[in-house]
Amino acid sequence: MTETETLILDAPTGKTVPDAREVLRAVLRAPIQARTWKQLAYVCMAFAIGLLAICYLFFGFGGGLFASIFLVGIPILALVILGARVWGQVYRALAKSLLDTPVDAPPPNVPRPGLFGFLKSAFTDLASWRAVLFLFAQAALGVVGGFLVLVVMSITVVTALLPILWLLDNPTNIDENGVAHHSVAQFGSFYVETWPRVLLLSAVGIIGCFALPWLLRAVCWVHGLLTIALLSATARDRQLVELRASRRAAVADSAATLRRVERDLHDGTQARLVTIAMALGRAEERISHGDDARDLIADARANSKEALTELREVVRGIHPPALELGLEPALETLVARCALPVELRVHLPQRPNPAIEAIAYFSVAELLTNVLKHANATSAWVSVIPTDARTIAVTVRDNGIGGVRQPTDGEYAAGSGLSGLAARARAVDGTLTVQSPTGGPTVVTILLPKAGPR
Repeated sequence: MTETETLILDAPTGKTVPDAREVLRAVLRAPIQARTWKQLAYVCMAFAIGLLAICYLFFGFGGGLFASIFLVGIPILALVILGARVWGQVYRALAKSLLDTPVDAPPPNVPRPGLFGFLKSAFTDLASWRAVLFLFAQAALGVVGGFLVLVVMSITVVTALLPILWLLDNPTNIDENGVAHHSVAQFGSFYVETWPRVLLLSAVGIIGCFALPWLLRAVCWVHGLLTIALLSATARDRQLVELRASRRAAVADSAATLRRVERDLHDGTQARLVTIAMALGRAEERISHGDDARDLIADARANSKEALTELREVVRGIHPPALELGLEPALETLVARCALPVELRVHLPQRPNPAIEAIAYFSVAELLTNVLKHANATSAWVSVIPTDARTIAVTVRDNGIGGVRQPTDGEYAAGSGLSGLAARARAVDGTLTVQSPTGGPTVVTILLPKAGPR
């Protein structure tokens, strides 16, 4: 529902129709709304900054092209092109604060080393050229369009105030016949010099004042579209940012896994192997003296079995052996060992990529661990089903206390908890969403591509 209409269900047709009272109320409120004054401030700022941008383009490109005869202008042109990014930051800030239109910034330009590398980086920077094109567009929309809008607004406001101006000024106009007319406006041979005419023209101005906010909104809507089209990050830019974040997350996850394996081997398996070696050494010494060493050999054998068990646990943390049979048997083993009643539903007509299976398995394991630790739940549900021909949905639901927060973009590289799961999913072009109102239930859904990342 917008502020200009209330959608009411029309029973005979089943369609929605605007409520005339809401439309009228929105029209009457528009001139005093904060949104209108913010948009007016934006038009004024765009007009003023647009004049400076025209000077920047004229002297920057003009001076750069002229100085290019002496080769000095080429670096100047490169700086002018890159400088358009600064103008883009200004316009994005204005759009966010005055138009309530946040715009994602493109990734920063990283100049290559050396003069030629810097020049190549500047002249091939697509975001900078788009910002330059935006400045040229602002010469028409921001300056010319803004000037026309401000003129129309000034004329409309003055027209609405004609009775006051007529009383204060009482102007006199002389026609071609020498007749004096005390009029505040003239349209050809028609003079607005009587109270009915003044009030009628003032009424037209007052009506125009209620129409001005919609003119402002139309102009600012075009400004917003232009800002999004030329100053926002492109789909390719966002993909590059996601790929870099996924790469950092994958590296952090791999490093954490290596540290965990190293710690488990050092603290567990290595210590047991040292104990076995020492026991066998003492047994060898006893045997050499003709003493009985069966107790030491038995201890070494028991320690070797425990070391094998610990090695299996370490290997299971890297790649569960149960996944060799498929994701469904692996999850059945996982939920069977869970201390909480878990209902499992898996429907996979086609087996996913092994890497996707591993991510799904470890994600379910992590989420069930979180349920046991933090949710105060009495039961949980796990489902793995395809959403389409290319994607599977891994969902873990519990009846706990809720209040789980969706991880933000800045937390994806943290490598632990839900942020770590989200980062692992993004590394293969997947997504993680959380629905967890206070009081529960909590539903975590991970969408993963069956065939892995593209």
